[in-house]
Amino acid sequence: MELFAVPDVPEIRAGDDLAGVIDDRVDLREDDVVVVASTVVSKAEGRVFDLDDFPASPRANEIADRLADIAGEEKDPRFAQAVLEESTELIMEAPFLLTATRFGHIGVNAGIDRSNVPDGDLLLLPKRPSESAEAIREGIAADRVVVSDTCGRPFRHGQRGVAIGWAGLPASRDWRGERDRDGREMGVTVQNVIDELASAANLVAGEGDGGTPVVVVRDWAFGDHDGSDNHFRAVDGDFVRQALRQWTFQE
Repeated sequence: MELFAVPDVPEIRAGDDLAGVIDDRVDLREDDVVVVASTVVSKAEGRVFDLDDFPASPRANEIADRLADIAGEEKDPRFAQAVLEESTELIMEAPFLLTATRFGHIGVNAGIDRSNVPDGDLLLLPKRPSESAEAIREGIAADRVVVSDTCGRPFRHGQRGVAIGWAGLPASRDWRGERDRDGREMGVTVQNVIDELASAANLVAGEGDGGTPVVVVRDWAFGDHDGSDNHFRAVDGDFVRQALRQWTFQE
């Protein structure tokens, strides 16, 4: 397997043909996987906003005041309002905002980015990332696309790449029913391949001002396995989420 960044991707702005930008800069093969950072997808889809686009509600003011007390620094209630509007559930209110987005992803601050946004204050995640992935897929030579983001993980330090949208491949590779090296039947292992591809691509894409937002994964095969599009856990089986609903931050 080989990974390489697509060179010379310009600053993307609302209305740009992102698929065309990619296809013009790299000789893609049909079986490539193209991993595209959500930042450029969002910019192309016009998801750049100013803080003034989110007048603070009483709830947002309450959240911002509490976070300010915890952090010892001022927090903008307009940002809290943006997070509320992009979320279906506020799972944790302190010491940070952990939310469920409208398409099922769970992350801090609804995944709203405040870096590398030259034309505004905030960059929101794509509204429907898998539809975004399909639109890119239809405009390039490669047949598989993953839209990625970075977020933290429970029980680990730091951030890593994750998939928030995908098209042209299953989300998971199901090993259940197959045999291990000792002949035992596997009954649990379901490998989330789109997250693994996003994480691998993030090593090449980088962060900060040196980031390259599009990475090609070449010579990777899904293999002869059952596949599934289950990616985000259903609430009734997400026991960590259920526990967090009952947890209260003690200042």
